[in-house]
Amino acid sequence: MDWCLIAAADPSWLAWTINILKVAIGLGLVIFVHELGHFVVAKLGGVKCEKFYLGFDIAGLKLAKFTWGETEYGIGILPLGGYVKMLGQEDNPARLREEIERAKAAEVAEKMALPAKNDSPQDAAAANPGNSDHHGEGPVDLESAQQALYDPRSYLAKSVPVRMAIISAGVVMNVIFAFLFAIGAYSIGVEQLAPIVGGVTPGDGAWQAGLEVGDRILQIGDERIYSFMDLKSAISLGNTENGVSMLIERPGLDEPFRVTAEAKKSGLAPTVGIGLPMTPSLRRDMPVYPGSRAAVAEPKFEPGDLVVAIDGEPMHGYADIDAALARHREQPLRVTVERLISPDGHDEAAQGSAKQIDIEVSVAPMRRLGVVMEMGPIAGVQAGSPAAEAGLRPGDVLVEVDGAAIEDPLTLPDRLWQRAAQQDQVKLAVRRQGRQDLMEVEVALRRVDQYDSLVPPDSPVSVPALGLVYEVGNRVTAVLPGSAAEKAGIKSGDGVDRVTILPPSAGQLQQQGLEKFVGMVPTDPIIADLKSGKYRWPAVMRLLQSALPGSQVEVQLASGQSATLVPSEADDWFNPDRGLLFEYQEILRRAESFGDAVRLGMSETRDALTMVFQTVQRLLDQQVSMKALSGPVGIAQMAYYSAAKGTGELLIFLTILSANLAVLNFLPIPVLDGGHLVFLAYEGITGKPPSERVQLALTYAGLLLLLTLMVWVLGLDVGLIARE
Repeated sequence: MDWCLIAAADPSWLAWTINILKVAIGLGLVIFVHELGHFVVAKLGGVKCEKFYLGFDIAGLKLAKFTWGETEYGIGILPLGGYVKMLGQEDNPARLREEIERAKAAEVAEKMALPAKNDSPQDAAAANPGNSDHHGEGPVDLESAQQALYDPRSYLAKSVPVRMAIISAGVVMNVIFAFLFAIGAYSIGVEQLAPIVGGVTPGDGAWQAGLEVGDRILQIGDERIYSFMDLKSAISLGNTENGVSMLIERPGLDEPFRVTAEAKKSGLAPTVGIGLPMTPSLRRDMPVYPGSRAAVAEPKFEPGDLVVAIDGEPMHGYADIDAALARHREQPLRVTVERLISPDGHDEAAQGSAKQIDIEVSVAPMRRLGVVMEMGPIAGVQAGSPAAEAGLRPGDVLVEVDGAAIEDPLTLPDRLWQRAAQQDQVKLAVRRQGRQDLMEVEVALRRVDQYDSLVPPDSPVSVPALGLVYEVGNRVTAVLPGSAAEKAGIKSGDGVDRVTILPPSAGQLQQQGLEKFVGMVPTDPIIADLKSGKYRWPAVMRLLQSALPGSQVEVQLASGQSATLVPSEADDWFNPDRGLLFEYQEILRRAESFGDAVRLGMSETRDALTMVFQTVQRLLDQQVSMKALSGPVGIAQMAYYSAAKGTGELLIFLTILSANLAVLNFLPIPVLDGGHLVFLAYEGITGKPPSERVQLALTYAGLLLLLTLMVWVLGLDVGLIARE
């Protein structure tokens, strides 16, 4: 009863504990089966196993141990792997033979030249060199050396094929258990993100190829895609030199079509700029963004609400919602949600009847600082767009629209979107490199109901009506009269080096009733370094729109002057995003029979093994950054996230981890199993093991490599090395 009361009082604590236990058991099992492979084959081969440990008992420190038969079993203090200690395994046969001969010679010398009773200890040492330290290694234990080399149960006494079987058994066991984990996962069912476009990054490959929200990716090249992770891996680890070929299924079209998207190495690995898929259901942890128009709407949005209509228009999926938000950006919205209601009248997500509720959401004016920034060159043109048909190309600079100056480049997309509603045409004046005069082109605007929901730090500005993106510079070209920027003394021609968004204090958050969201939304200053090129002005403006109410902005100018500004709301420029937060769209993959589970498990294991080889290859050719690696801390975090999602997801993670352990241990690096196999192959070919000098040098080199890699990934895990 006490346990039940505690669980009811704090279910999150219980869930956390259970997930930690699941992770510990899962990670321990991956290590255990690897070492079990070595242990079982060694026993079958007649080798004496002295120790079997999970973790390393550094300096003799261990959490637990017991002895059963001739083997000591235990758990070491350092949980970074495990080991099986076999008689003679860690000794070099060539060195052992040399030491045995040296020890025998020392015994003969001792018998032939015993020191006199009056000899000093120094004289005795000089007369008996065999008892002195050899190269700092200490006296030779002749009995132990002979046992390690000649004992019939010694690892070294076994034939090369037997030793190779013992060494490779750990890798084989990891592959087998990766397969078993995968079978178990698909028997239970695995929730995976759907391979559906949730947004596109302006100017990136997916945008250039014309992908839209709601598109489903069926294939990358000839490879079938089942999940968003498949999509991500196929792009980051595939051959991207000639672009990424994708087979697309679009709602409303009868047949799939194929496009080729250019991959960009903008971060740790190549991407084409596709956002995660969304559902029409609001998030259960935080359905609306704090301080947004949706957050103050009446009646309140609730976790799990399903958006079924906007202004009376049915919504059949997130793509419809995305288009409706863009289409109705200038007017209040009537959002109809479907909410599950329990029989007693309380909201309940699991059972009960549903009812529809209309919620009024006001318009969301864009926040601005009162500065107009410099128009930059066109950075990309969308295939088949009006801009492409008009002959516009990257490097061109838009100067005028219908004879009038561009004015604010950030508001131009909105202004052209309004004109596109009347199927209007515009005459653009363009400055092209190599030409003295302005080039004039006529463009037929298109009406596209979409907006930039994905704006990375280096993003350009997208103009859907034209189908192009352009840069926006960091130099001020105009200051709006009466604005915060004018009052702060910012002038035309000033360059902006850095922008810092200062969220409200804890007291201000409490006054606004937002203190419960601390930890869920950014409450630390956000620094956008424009001088380094990491951030560009469009991303600064996007950050400003999502800043908490009451935030201030500190602007550092190139002249050294700084000013703190309070953002104001525009009268004629509106944000399509009202602050609704949607759940990610997942699909359940579950085997229909045991045979189907075996088929899916085999495919998952093959893909996991292939992915490790591809990752190593892409690391070597620098397509994937070394900063994309994770160490023990990162692995534990990913394992916990998987365990929190469900047992099936944890088993898939263990499949990938077990495949990783198998492949990495098989690499021909001394200290690893693959390195031992190389030495054994040499011994099998030549009839003798490598010399002590060669083996020692290679072992130290391998150890140095692994220690360097371990320091590197730990630095990444704990933040000592920045991932960007």
